[in-house]
Amino acid sequence: MPPAHPVPPVEHAEKPSLRGIAEGARYAWSRPVLLGTYAVDLAAMFFAFPNTIFPFLADELDADWALGLMYSAGAVGSLLLSLTSGWVSRTQRHGLFVVFGATGWGLAMAAAGWASNIWLVLVFLGLAGAGDMLSGLGRSTIWNQTIPDRLRGRLAGIEVLSYSIGPQLGQVRAGAMAGWTGARPAIWSGGLACVAAVGLLTAALPKLVSYDARTDADARRRAAERTGTASAREDVAADL
Repeated sequence: MPPAHPVPPVEHAEKPSLRGIAEGARYAWSRPVLLGTYAVDLAAMFFAFPNTIFPFLADELDADWALGLMYSAGAVGSLLLSLTSGWVSRTQRHGLFVVFGATGWGLAMAAAGWASNIWLVLVFLGLAGAGDMLSGLGRSTIWNQTIPDRLRGRLAGIEVLSYSIGPQLGQVRAGAMAGWTGARPAIWSGGLACVAAVGLLTAALPKLVSYDARTDADARRRAAERTGTASAREDVAADL
């Protein structure tokens, strides 16, 4: 039995090339909303991803037994937000998710660095994970709503670079600073730097904050393309 909604074949598939990568980069650079999603994520990970110094934080707090909990607290926070994320489908201002989520991530990390009670540290790390997930929901929704199918793989490659480079550089920053100031100052100062960086990026890229899927030109164009594709699929299915 054939599928109910067969996917039409790609008529003009392009081979991977440096030219194609450059085209994707130019497209992202020309779209302030997309550029903002990448830049905010990179800043958040660079300034406030201190996982590498959690063992030293646990030692400073005399809570070596909580090291595993510290590593998992962020994932728990992300999971809890995901389980309650149904309301996301009823909103259109996903750029605010990116900004508020990254800001919340930074503030929660700063609070985790300030806290001297291990249980408060775990709570704040969980809140940081929730903020990261909120920002991630906003980013992925904006990408799905605005990026043309022909450029989706190229721009996904840019995100992979951001996702892989940001945390690694963030851990280098945290480790180097912890060597100078200690674990806790390295964490809370990074969290505050994250908030400041997000604020500067928001001021430099205001279209990210004002993004609305109902009025954004790329989102409306993409929605029209999806509507046309769905109609074509229905016509194909009716002929089978």
